[in-house]
Amino acid sequence: MSKKKATRPPAAPTLPDRPDRGEAENAVRTLIRWAGDDPDREGLLDTPSRVVRAYEEFFAGYLEDPVQLLSRTFGEVDGYDEMVVMTDIRFESHCEHHMVPIIGKAHVAYLPGRRVVGISKLARLVDLYAKRLQIQERMTVQIADTLNDVLQPKGVAVVIEGSHQCMTTRGVHKPGSAMVTSRMLGAFRDDPSTRREFLAMIGRSGVGPLNNS
Repeated sequence: MSKKKATRPPAAPTLPDRPDRGEAENAVRTLIRWAGDDPDREGLLDTPSRVVRAYEEFFAGYLEDPVQLLSRTFGEVDGYDEMVVMTDIRFESHCEHHMVPIIGKAHVAYLPGRRVVGISKLARLVDLYAKRLQIQERMTVQIADTLNDVLQPKGVAVVIEGSHQCMTTRGVHKPGSAMVTSRMLGAFRDDPSTRREFLAMIGRSGVGPLNNS
């Protein structure tokens, strides 16, 4: 019985009515007034433009295509067939529910089929999906499924550890807590020894399948 192929997430949502910079800055001024301050006082005069510039950086992932990012691969690997692992990829994302930071690290691995991708592209793929409004579970799936669909390797594994500021600075106020999610595909899902080897490499030996999506 053939396995259902994962569907690659879209590069970015289509927003034909995206506001212009002036509208965005006016929205920030409205929020400043709503918070109880005066957007026209000296210390806040340039805040709307600074916030908009910061948002351009925070959410730059909407402007990138993950398939294009992974389009250049290499086949001359002299028969290398062991897993490729990149650990401790720091990321900063934003929770789509409160628009506050999610800060953490990602561990990404794949078992090459016939081709490999430049190692920096793994870190850039994490950033591409992190720099969008996110929930950690979806981000984990998007990274893993994109690698799986584009590279078509023998297996993909992604583990993400994130600290959610929506939980540490507001709400239940639980600093020091972290959320761990994982996505295992191919050999990493089907072969326990391969999964254990990967988890040992990222310092999580003895851990089960985690929150495997």
